[in-house]
Amino acid sequence: MAYVKKSPLSHLLMTITFFTSGIILNILQGTLYYLLRPFWKYAYRKLNYYLCYSLYSQLVFMAEWWSGSDVIVYLDKDDFKKYFGKEHGYLIMNHTYDVDWLIGWIFCERVGVLGNCKAYAKKSIQYVPTMGWAWKFSESVFLERNWDKDKELIGKQVAEIAQYPDPTFLLLFAEGTRFTEEKHKASLAFAQEKGYPALKRHLTPRTKGFTLSLPELRGRVPAIYNVQLAFKPNDKVEPTVMNLLLGRTVEGHLYFERIPVDSIPEDEEEASLWLRELYNKKDRMMESFLTTGDWFATSGVKREESFRIPRRPYSLINMTCWAMVTLVPIVYCLTCLLTSGSTLYISIGLFIISIFFFMLYKLIEQTKISKGSSYGKTTPTTPIKQTNGSSPTTEH
Repeated sequence: MAYVKKSPLSHLLMTITFFTSGIILNILQGTLYYLLRPFWKYAYRKLNYYLCYSLYSQLVFMAEWWSGSDVIVYLDKDDFKKYFGKEHGYLIMNHTYDVDWLIGWIFCERVGVLGNCKAYAKKSIQYVPTMGWAWKFSESVFLERNWDKDKELIGKQVAEIAQYPDPTFLLLFAEGTRFTEEKHKASLAFAQEKGYPALKRHLTPRTKGFTLSLPELRGRVPAIYNVQLAFKPNDKVEPTVMNLLLGRTVEGHLYFERIPVDSIPEDEEEASLWLRELYNKKDRMMESFLTTGDWFATSGVKREESFRIPRRPYSLINMTCWAMVTLVPIVYCLTCLLTSGSTLYISIGLFIISIFFFMLYKLIEQTKISKGSSYGKTTPTTPIKQTNGSSPTTEH
């Protein structure tokens, strides 16, 4: 079985299934988006949940069934039973690993909200077939990373998501980009310039998107979830998408803290300070985990019991169904082309196969830390005009 998981043929078949089914699902989403959503938004969002789930859960299948990866959750069990999967949540998560989003999706699948996972993402992603189009049709928050433009749409889009009929998770990576040593040095320089605390394991959070979202969350989204993910440094398998594709198992450690939105200050400056203090706490926790293997040993944070949430069979069933629907006709056509004896037809078959491998390569490349956004490599400041008549200030 280990050989099968490492085989390029297996990867090709999974790639064909994912991208072919993705295009089919995108077409269905686009049809509903333009023909149903303008007239019956409630029904559109109900149906789109299942279309998104059908796409996202194929990646979850790769993580939890193909590679056998798992997640250990650290969370107040009373909160878990009462709230998780039963309410809207605004997630603030560290952005450290290639697969932090996918490990988070495993948790979302197991609490039944995977199809309603939204995120802040750069605008260019919405033009990428399959995942980008799915995010576009599911009303994720796309940003140009230009404050003058983004501030007009963040509030509007967050308000739209907060009106969803079923529990929805909206994810914010407040650091703006994945953690790297280069970006960390720039972040430390910025923090020193502004007099902010120096974080050892995180980048200084960018607070403007958070503070602009807060008014739209109040009265609609009951809680913010402080989420912290780490892998033990001595784990033998590096947490990357390629390793998951090769069938290698990783184990994530996921801490959750439920914070009522009403407990967060309404004043913008105080809310910004609250977020920076939250990142101080996150930094202590990460330092504790990476040095002792325990979130709580040296962080000063209240200890929560760890537990595992059982796998559900739905991602496995979904992947199996899509494999039968897509692979039978496509593999038959490719086989006919490659065995036709015609140089032209064989070339066409090989070209189609190379296209699928290229799409797989590009997908994996986009998840690598080294290929992450340049956002955060420098520390520009953006003038923000004050509404109370005071002089302009700057914000990270």
